[in-house]
Amino acid sequence: MFDGLTQRFQEIFRKLRGKGWITEDHIREALRDVRIALLEADVNLNVVKDFLERVRERALGQEVLRALTPDQQVIKIVKEELTRIMGGSRSEITFSQNPPTILMLVGLQGSGKTTVAAKLARKLKADGKNPILVAADVYRPAAKKQLQVLGNRIQVPVYEDSGSDPVEIAVGSVEYARGNGYNVVILDTAGRLHIDEEMMEELIRMKKAINPTEVLLVADAMTGQDAVNIAIAFERKVGIDGVILTKLDGDARGGAALSIKAVTGKPIKFVGVGEKLDALEPFHPDRMASRILGMGDILTLIEKAEAAMDKERAEELERKLREERFTLEDFRDQLRQLREMGPLDQLLSMIPGLKAMGSIQVDERRLKRIEAIIDSMTPEERENPYIIDGSRRRRIAMGSGTSIQDVNMLLNQFEAMKKVMKQMGVMGAGRKRMQRKKEKRKRRR
Repeated sequence: MFDGLTQRFQEIFRKLRGKGWITEDHIREALRDVRIALLEADVNLNVVKDFLERVRERALGQEVLRALTPDQQVIKIVKEELTRIMGGSRSEITFSQNPPTILMLVGLQGSGKTTVAAKLARKLKADGKNPILVAADVYRPAAKKQLQVLGNRIQVPVYEDSGSDPVEIAVGSVEYARGNGYNVVILDTAGRLHIDEEMMEELIRMKKAINPTEVLLVADAMTGQDAVNIAIAFERKVGIDGVILTKLDGDARGGAALSIKAVTGKPIKFVGVGEKLDALEPFHPDRMASRILGMGDILTLIEKAEAAMDKERAEELERKLREERFTLEDFRDQLRQLREMGPLDQLLSMIPGLKAMGSIQVDERRLKRIEAIIDSMTPEERENPYIIDGSRRRRIAMGSGTSIQDVNMLLNQFEAMKKVMKQMGVMGAGRKRMQRKKEKRKRRR
């Protein structure tokens, strides 16, 4: 989403780096470019004015003009101010001291409430909670069925009622959760194509009846400033505690993410970054500011890796690498775990400095071809690829829908990779031996 804005910021900072020293004129010119970049990204005009004023005030201070690296000082200020307008720090969900915690999801039709309800339930379940989903949308024909299907996929129960009053369904679901040991209730409420009094009145009645722990607005980031206006309307009419911004992986300009907290005072708590049910991330303003400025987001990358990587499998893989027993089967498993972390171009964009090298393009089809080739091998061939002769290569190519050249390329690359891993293992073992010798010498002294 922020690719366009990131490129603009990179250009602005590149100009500053080309200066031997920075004058007030340089800063004014840079801020003029920043203003254009933010407005083009559909950031709220008042937010842009406030942001620029704060950056100007700090950037024209003596700490920048007299600094040895003034360009880095300006970048630091811009990052800190971007972080500030997006909320400053991570905003967690509030959990009730007297369960169940009631999370009431509201928003317009098409914003993705039902899918977000399932994503949120999946995440909270992984965090050790015992959630239940509630089908409180009695108007959209497929709403209940969709929630049931999603609930089955993540193995979270769905409370539903044959009644037609959403408020009564909500009240019944809370009583059911309290009596059956569910400590989180997630209500999927009805939306409309546009804001109307009838919808708002229903949500107000529901809120009074169940007293939710948090009311979370689900807003579509692709709608830009409309998402901000929707947030303002829901806050004024119903009262919200936070926002979940969906479709942040889309090609919109990102103005909603930069404007909502500053305009409404309500934090973004989660962002949807894909269609899969695991594609819901906590919103960290500082990390998002780093991404926008092309500095990467290594902490989120590590968290994704830890979530995708099974600890026991990771330890087993380390042993195999040490003992040079790494096979094609292990290689395929690693590829699958890598793909479970999300789209590769998104992952690579989190690596600091990589964004500045230009557009990141990853051919995920090639990874699928590699998996198909390995899947077409017998267990013995995966364990001992040196037995794969010409006839076996033809069979594997036919079975995977690839060419013999593709099979040859994979086998050659795998052998080259094993050599590199062996060298790394030798170097690592050497370093450990050196460390042990140093420790022995210290003990002798």
